[in-house]
Amino acid sequence: MAYQDELNTSRRYLMGPGPSDVHPRVLKAMATPLIGHLDPEFVDIMDDIKAMAQRTFQTQNHLTFVVSAPGSAGMETCLVNLLEPGDEALICIHGLFGGRMADIAERCGAKVIRVEAPWGGPVDPQQVKAALEHCSPKVLAIVHAETSTGVLQPLEEISRLARESGALFLVDAVTSYCGVEVKVDEWGIDAIYSGTQKCLSAPPGLSPVSFSERAVEALEQRKTKVQSWFLDLSLVRSYWAGARRAYHHTAPVSAMFALREAYRLVLEEGLENRFARHRRNHELLKRELEALGFEFLVQPDYRLPMLNAVKIPEGLDEAALRRRLLDEYNIEVGGGLGQFAGRIWRIGLMGESSTPNHVNMLASALRAIL
Repeated sequence: MAYQDELNTSRRYLMGPGPSDVHPRVLKAMATPLIGHLDPEFVDIMDDIKAMAQRTFQTQNHLTFVVSAPGSAGMETCLVNLLEPGDEALICIHGLFGGRMADIAERCGAKVIRVEAPWGGPVDPQQVKAALEHCSPKVLAIVHAETSTGVLQPLEEISRLARESGALFLVDAVTSYCGVEVKVDEWGIDAIYSGTQKCLSAPPGLSPVSFSERAVEALEQRKTKVQSWFLDLSLVRSYWAGARRAYHHTAPVSAMFALREAYRLVLEEGLENRFARHRRNHELLKRELEALGFEFLVQPDYRLPMLNAVKIPEGLDEAALRRRLLDEYNIEVGGGLGQFAGRIWRIGLMGESSTPNHVNMLASALRAIL
């Protein structure tokens, strides 16, 4: 594709780990003419987005907003604001993204205590309980939906342990948000971040976040400056939550238009209906793939319905098979990461990509190829 040519990409069916397919209404909203990022109308749109973020996170947290950067920046926002040099952070690791949290925490100058579980399984709360006997962390962090392995991590018991220890409970909900239950207030989550390109089915590039009053108090009691100017909540929150909106940065206006419409679609469907849809399509995919000789990596009780980690049947070249799906059928599925590179597929059924038609297209294509 030469740069002189008009942009004209192929029409793909996005069934990888993200981004997911986007509803035409979201694309239409994204094409809305620009207005200024401090225009009163745009401030009203920010308020709409904040209110819908609170509803979907199931929280009353006042400091709930959207970081003008992708989910990894949401991760950094939580960690750089809550951790100072010398703080202890207990990080639960059961895949690639738990490891990334530990890396960022160390860059904050924190002393990181790792609680690790084998890839493909959840963290056992007893591991966390044992670790807490030997440390007093300021933050206890865990990934709810580990995108690298397809594991859905139960949170309530670990949240209780965090609260009893006095630690702030930090959760990565990048893949789980708007696809399975995420109850910020009920589960005692102090800081949470997600992304827009997965079960929200908006374009990538934004990160919804929410902070409890305990987390805000920790921010206000810091003795050192937040190491990132752009992600410093003491600065950016005046843009999202101040009585008078103070300039902090130029928000990605078109992406915010798209996100507002994506949230409207989520709430029109209803959270419970949306969760049930993801579960139904996961079960349909399971039946179709197992009939073709694929095996699921994760035990049933801990499987993500929107991100399916499957083992490739013996004797097949997984990379060549994925490439044929893309080239011949315009279907994108994801390969493995880290320990699972070349060994598994990660098949996304997220948001607008979670339909029986997506499952049937993939199954039909695989039957034809195999």
